[in-house]
Amino acid sequence: MRIFVGEQDKYKHQPLYQAIVEMLRKEKLAGATVVRGIAGFGAKSHLHSAHLLALSQDFPMVIECVDTRENIDRIMPKLDEMVTDGLVTLEKVDVIRYAPKKMND
Repeated sequence: MRIFVGEQDKYKHQPLYQAIVEMLRKEKLAGATVVRGIAGFGAKSHLHSAHLLALSQDFPMVIECVDTRENIDRIMPKLDEMVTDGLVTLEKVDVIRYAPKKMND
């Protein structure tokens, strides 16, 4: 799953991307990564770019989460409540390996 939002988007006085990652963790999804874009635009065609740094610091943010379709479906109502201006996509992927790094004793 990919969730596209703006860096300045908020959810209950918290950055939206951070609130989403915390919700995904609380709901015990496999993992999530947030990527900050350097340029992009959305449905309103408003350009968000590092070149316009003096004008805006609302960079594009992408939250990626990989988990089973069942777990994604389970959290979708919460995500629908949180993302009021953004884009959510689902892609089928083949997970080759999913394992925590082994710690040396």
